[in-house]
Amino acid sequence: MAYQVLARKWRPSNFTQLVGQEHVSQSLIHALQHNRLHHAYLFTGTRGVGKTTVARILAKAINCENLQDYNPCGACPICLDFEQGRFMDLIEVDAASRTKVEDTRDLLDNVQYAPNQGRYKVYLIDEVHMLSGHSFNALLKTLEEPPAHVKFLLATTDPHKIPVTVLSRCLQFNLKRLLPDQIATQLRFILNQEQIDFEDTALKLLARSADGSLRDALSLLDQAIVYGSGSVNLASVTSMLGTVAQQPIDDILRALAGADARAVMSKIAEIAELSPNFSDILQEILRVLHRVALTQQLPDFIDNEFDQQLINHLADIFLAADVQLFYQIGLIGQRDLELAPDARAGFEMVMLRMLTFRPETTRSRNEETRSLVTVKPRNADSNVLVKSPALSVKTENQINEPVITTEVKANHWSEIIVALNLTGRSRELANNCVLNTIDEHTCHLLIDPGFQQVGSIAQDKLKAALQNYFKRPLKLLITHQESPQLTPAIEMQKAREDKQQAAVDSIDADVNVQELRSAFGARILPGSIEPLN
Repeated sequence: MAYQVLARKWRPSNFTQLVGQEHVSQSLIHALQHNRLHHAYLFTGTRGVGKTTVARILAKAINCENLQDYNPCGACPICLDFEQGRFMDLIEVDAASRTKVEDTRDLLDNVQYAPNQGRYKVYLIDEVHMLSGHSFNALLKTLEEPPAHVKFLLATTDPHKIPVTVLSRCLQFNLKRLLPDQIATQLRFILNQEQIDFEDTALKLLARSADGSLRDALSLLDQAIVYGSGSVNLASVTSMLGTVAQQPIDDILRALAGADARAVMSKIAEIAELSPNFSDILQEILRVLHRVALTQQLPDFIDNEFDQQLINHLADIFLAADVQLFYQIGLIGQRDLELAPDARAGFEMVMLRMLTFRPETTRSRNEETRSLVTVKPRNADSNVLVKSPALSVKTENQINEPVITTEVKANHWSEIIVALNLTGRSRELANNCVLNTIDEHTCHLLIDPGFQQVGSIAQDKLKAALQNYFKRPLKLLITHQESPQLTPAIEMQKAREDKQQAAVDSIDADVNVQELRSAFGARILPGSIEPLN
């Protein structure tokens, strides 16, 4: 017997066997259950997600003589004829090869005739967006008022090319791209049924390469079985797909964490000898960085797809800010990779950008380049003591000069606010706080309990301004708490009141004003005195 490819052999024959399209299968089962079948259905989605398969299952279900839980039974004469391609009332057409209006008219000539075998005559038109404008016009009238015994099932990968007049007459279902885990689970089930040895890591790699299409995954699985001489293992799948093993990618990430440009370039040179797809390598680096970021924020997060020990190690040696920066640079670099003179050069530039744009304060943990800041409580001293970073200036004649350390006094909080160049709500927030403590990682502000915070956006802007002012990453902590120190807002209000009172006293003491009062009974209108700026 001729070999049947897995994509055809394991094509679902009922709604229960569909993978990842529960929102579609549930709706169609409910329609069958309540006998509320629409006359025209449109199934959309990318290639290989099951559009035509769902249409065929629905065509079989509405004609099946013995539905089992509203699934085709697979045993009645109608179902058997369906599976063997002998059901006369299913007219299946590939619109890509029959785009002319004459083809559409010929197709619809027999619409008025009753079905031969089943309850309904079903027109299944695949890639319906390929029909010409005249063909859609010919189809439109029949689609609007079809005979009771006719159902239209349309499938397309590009619904935007279908006229809105046709779309409005169809019940539309959008089939989703499948997740890698869903694809890998189905591949595992099929291989167990086929009694073929496999490795889970190989299936996960195939599932990712399928890019959301189960049919593509099954085609790749067929190829992997042949390539691996009857088994599916990671080494053969990696070689077949032309991808790079995980170890070189892990080495690149370790070199990035250590800011070792020489090691990064050396590892890229080793990878280049394998003629890899550098876009795939960059994708894998982004996937690992994503897992590292999750682990840093959620230490209990476990993902069996990666070596958890490695992920934990990378989470320890990377700063969270660096992970976010590298991920963003990688995303933009992947978009621009095609514009590079060659793929390797583009990939190298992405890695060099990660090293170059790394903040100075995090560029090397072995170099003492970050500020060490200690702050006395505000109620102890109105000024903040700051230990400045070690100053080490080396020239050709002063290689071994000793490190010079100095201690200087930082600006008052009000003066710091002026230096931050804040505006709007963020400045209002800063003016209603007092600086309590600040260290290498955290800036702690106390805010008047009676002041309502102005929102997270203002707080984020204040945090960014502080980080820029102190030249290092800082966590901003704001606590509602009374403070013996006056906030800048209260100080400014008090200064305005004192200035206003001084202006009033000056007017009252003026000799001319006193003479006007005594001679004419003049008086000063309340609120008419304003101090000069």
